[in-house]
Amino acid sequence: MADKPNPDGAKKPRRRVLLWIVRLTVLLLMLGGAAMTAVAMAVRRYERDLPTTVELKRYSPPQVTRVLARDGTLLGEHFVERRTVVKLDAVPPHVKLAFLAAEDASFYEHEGLDYPGMLRAILVNLRSQSSRQGASTITQQVVKNVLLTQEKTYERKIKEVILSRKIEQELSKDEILELYLNHIYFGHGRYGVEEAARYYFGKGIAELSLGEATILAGIPKGPSIYSPREHLDRSLSRREFILRQMVDKGFAKQEIADEAQREPVVLSSSASDVHELAPEVVAEALALLKGKLGPDAAKGGYTIETTIDPKLQIEARRALRDGLDGFDKRQKNVAPLKKPKKLPPLYEGDPTSEKNKIFLGEVTGADDTKNELFVRVGKRKGRVNLSSAERYNPQKLVASKFAELGTPVRVSVLGESDPKDPATLLPLKLELGAQGAIVAIDVASRDILAIAGSYEGARATLDRASQSKRQPGSSFKPFVYAQAIRSRKFTAASLLPTDPAALNGYRPKNHDPLAAGSPKRMRDVLSRSVNTSAAWLIGQVGPAEVVSLATELGIESDLGATPSLALGAYEVSPRELAAAYASLAGMGEAKTPRLIAKIVGPDGHEVPLAESERKRVLEPAEAYVVTDLLESVVTDGTGRAAKVLRRPIAGKTGTSNEARDAWFAGYSTDIACTVWTGFDDHVPLGAGESGATTSLPVFVSFMRAAHQGKPSTQFPAPTGVSRTRIDPASGLLPLPEQEDTLDEVFLTGTEPTESAKPVEEVPPEAEKPVVDEAPPSAPVEPAQ
Repeated sequence: MADKPNPDGAKKPRRRVLLWIVRLTVLLLMLGGAAMTAVAMAVRRYERDLPTTVELKRYSPPQVTRVLARDGTLLGEHFVERRTVVKLDAVPPHVKLAFLAAEDASFYEHEGLDYPGMLRAILVNLRSQSSRQGASTITQQVVKNVLLTQEKTYERKIKEVILSRKIEQELSKDEILELYLNHIYFGHGRYGVEEAARYYFGKGIAELSLGEATILAGIPKGPSIYSPREHLDRSLSRREFILRQMVDKGFAKQEIADEAQREPVVLSSSASDVHELAPEVVAEALALLKGKLGPDAAKGGYTIETTIDPKLQIEARRALRDGLDGFDKRQKNVAPLKKPKKLPPLYEGDPTSEKNKIFLGEVTGADDTKNELFVRVGKRKGRVNLSSAERYNPQKLVASKFAELGTPVRVSVLGESDPKDPATLLPLKLELGAQGAIVAIDVASRDILAIAGSYEGARATLDRASQSKRQPGSSFKPFVYAQAIRSRKFTAASLLPTDPAALNGYRPKNHDPLAAGSPKRMRDVLSRSVNTSAAWLIGQVGPAEVVSLATELGIESDLGATPSLALGAYEVSPRELAAAYASLAGMGEAKTPRLIAKIVGPDGHEVPLAESERKRVLEPAEAYVVTDLLESVVTDGTGRAAKVLRRPIAGKTGTSNEARDAWFAGYSTDIACTVWTGFDDHVPLGAGESGATTSLPVFVSFMRAAHQGKPSTQFPAPTGVSRTRIDPASGLLPLPEQEDTLDEVFLTGTEPTESAKPVEEVPPEAEKPVVDEAPPSAPVEPAQ
């Protein structure tokens, strides 16, 4: 008989299984709880060290600061990272969709993390036992690039996940996408979509086509791999992938994607940095910005609008270089250099012990392969790289043909030799030629239209137009004569002594020996730049009064109230002399010339700038008489070379002691312009150089270009002036029926009332040659 089933025996295994299930469930719950606790503790630990997401709300990355000319032409840029932040609503929809297709098509659907992608990446990384693959959403990329470092560790990845969830809760999707588009790197030093669009396609992000947008969107995955400038084939393959993605995700229709794929890639030709038209202006603009904002200026994003006219700026630099090239040819500073029969004394010390100086060395050899010239400078030997000396080598001669052995050359030291080997050659720079500066100011607005302070026109070089102060020589005389006219003790017809014997104490010589003799009218002695007359006149009107007038008109440098002030013994900058001449041209109204018109911050708000007020210094009639006198310098005096401009020009030449400084300052009805030429170390310019021969040609060249196409206009005569016929010999009223009379301008009420006395007929005086005012040994008293 068969055994009956035992129900109790069957239940025991089942109870045992259930018991184990319960035990396992409890264990799993305990492990899960422990894991959750561990995760919570880990999250809390990592959260303590996490950066705050509040910074993303105030996102302010480094941007480009741009300095612009008055018409918007770019003069220069400054940046830590080349970036221009744009609002998301300024980015066209097809550009946004291209980046979403390339980087994170489901961006607007997920909560900051792509979990399936992260799981795949974890499996790949576990198999390879390294962090090879990521699964970054746009949110995660913002966290990684803005808040965290780029290191590939699990700890950073955990922080990235935590922060991604956090910023998804605190920022909108549009805010996150805007952060991404403005922060990502596109290679070649460009950050953000705006700078990338400008660099690759020469246009703003708002102007990109779909084909260009997909090229751009493909770059961030690997800037060095997908840059269309370096790997166009890879860039096109990446574009094709992105367009497929756009079609698959419903971002674009197939026919539109096909058209974009066929679109040729036309890259901007301006791949290199913009050549700076006015590095002096860029440097000053950035210095002003730093002075206004302090450390915040370094963040960039500012647009600085200047008053510079880019066409006139080009002409100013060209005129200055042409003038200095002409000087080099006259003084034989261009290759091939010849050894003189009589050698000047050479420098014999250690040039490295004396900073920022120019030394006279001698050529000892050359290396044509390296295009280098070898020069002994005192106790040291050095080398000159002739590729940086094109100014002195217009024929592009090889180094061995550049100069004869033993030729003395002026050089400066660019840096120290190898400290481990003192015998290595010092890097040197040729300093054969003079330097120069030019400033042009709009008479009506007092805006600086052009300014150049060096031949080279490079940033970080000395701006001699604003930063160098030199003796103005006779170009300072107009302020002496202006004070005389203002005093109403003298007129343009007043007779002034020309003989040094008429002076007490300070007795400068005249450059033109024939100028001394009988007294001559003010107009004549100014046009011929008679030194003794100016020195006598300042004694009559008072040096202190001249200092006061010159300062009010625009001279900012310290001036000494001494007799030598009449001949420009006290140093001024070309910029302030131009400002003072602009005040004369502006009918006696002074106003500090403006270079910076506006500064706009990255937030669109303007940075407050000080506004200069106009100040009446001379009455219009007084300024007009001075201008009329200065016109005679051009029509009959030392500035006659400016007559080729065929328009009214008022101005004055200036040459300091031993021709160390050569000037011409002048103006038309529209523009005031000052030109200076000289050596930085104050050595004489050389035989035959003066304000008329060295600086006036630069003035003429610039003013010809600046006035091209403009009608010739006379200086307008204001009320308060009159013209009266006078006797040229005495400056008094002419005799009845006198034929050799001339018109002279007077302030109303200062006209002569006496008539000239009859004189016996004498042979006519031979016309005297017109020469500039300072001989090589003119005794101009140095500044006190």
